[in-house]
Amino acid sequence: MTNLSIQLLHALKSWRNAKAWHVAFSGGLDSTVLLHLLVKLRQTHSLPALTAVHVHHGLQAAADAWPAHCQALCDALSVPLQVFRVQVQAGASLERAARDARYQAFVAVTQAHEVLLTGQHRDDQAETLLFRLLRGAGVSGLAGMPRQRALGQGHLCRPLLDVSRAELEAYARANALTWVEDPSNAQTGFSRNYLRHEIFPALTRRWPQATASMARSAAHCAEAQGLLDELAQQDLAGANPGAELSWLGLPSLVLAPIAGLSAARQRNALRYWLAALSQLPDTDHWAGWNALRDARDDAQPVWKLAEGELHRAAGRIWWLWGDWLRQPVASLLWERPDLPLQLPGNGQLRLLGDIPDGPLRVSYRQGGEVMEVAQRGHRDLKRLLNERGVPGFIRGRLPLLSCNEQLLAVANLDGLDRDPRGRWQLQWLPTSRDQGLS
Repeated sequence: MTNLSIQLLHALKSWRNAKAWHVAFSGGLDSTVLLHLLVKLRQTHSLPALTAVHVHHGLQAAADAWPAHCQALCDALSVPLQVFRVQVQAGASLERAARDARYQAFVAVTQAHEVLLTGQHRDDQAETLLFRLLRGAGVSGLAGMPRQRALGQGHLCRPLLDVSRAELEAYARANALTWVEDPSNAQTGFSRNYLRHEIFPALTRRWPQATASMARSAAHCAEAQGLLDELAQQDLAGANPGAELSWLGLPSLVLAPIAGLSAARQRNALRYWLAALSQLPDTDHWAGWNALRDARDDAQPVWKLAEGELHRAAGRIWWLWGDWLRQPVASLLWERPDLPLQLPGNGQLRLLGDIPDGPLRVSYRQGGEVMEVAQRGHRDLKRLLNERGVPGFIRGRLPLLSCNEQLLAVANLDGLDRDPRGRWQLQWLPTSRDQGLS
């Protein structure tokens, strides 16, 4: 068994019990060597089921021949091949759009307890580090490509990150392997290609171990990022929200524990928390956090980010996105109150218990509403909401139940959401992240 085979087997040690391994197979040098190595290993070792996945982007004429090349090699190796033909969306960065389309296909094919294996190597890691350094990345960016991460329901693994391109090419030639060359890889108009063809040759002439050293630096940054993540988890533990308003299903944090940290720890905790919610802001846009944090208690500050907004209300910061940022339909006649009512862009409404008499209408607050409250008489709805500390961003979304212009109930607010005699209750199930809003 070759040294390369031993390295690969060691890198995949923790994934030996996976249900299946899928190789991201472009037909290029890296993925061809990876697939060939795995086929050789399964002759002497018990490995998960192995398949190859080729994504055809349709961006250049030369690529039309690659699926056939991949199919021929997979047939020779007795490896099943899946070919995905994707549509790359036009945008500012063709590279990023192609990557997004490619990874959508990878997510679709990688099921629970399965692993997608990619062929990125040590030289790729060094390029990533330098590319991100030139863009002013922080510790997380300088950590480069992670060796493994979640992917859809399964995981992605890069088992060749400790292997150089020269080692892969030597293996390919020793085993008479053929591979495709992407013509776009020679175009130095792309930033990564410029680094690969213009910068790295000069670096390695002066410092032969440059790529190995840079990959090692990326590993150091990855370790440092792990420690920062642990610190963020500790800092966020004291900011977890209580049960109040938990029915909203909105991500939120108690502000005071976060605001009490140093500025650097605030940013670190928020980066960790926001990573699952939105593309993170660059350094210049963190002034929005400072403004939200330092606003007066009676203000309603908003920090707008790529995929949503952070709002401050009731002593917390709240993450809003999708339908939460749009005003719901103004008024609906509830013709079948015995059945749940779907509220366009605002979840679902139910009546529990007996059905009130008369035509029922569901609407949203416009201002000036008055409601009769047991033992208190008629009260302005605005005052009732103030008494309960209802955040401003919720007030325009709370379903109001009326009959013949009389306000009967406000969904989900204790004491206002039911008949005074307890015969029925109005329950609102707001739109949640699980309902496809992210």
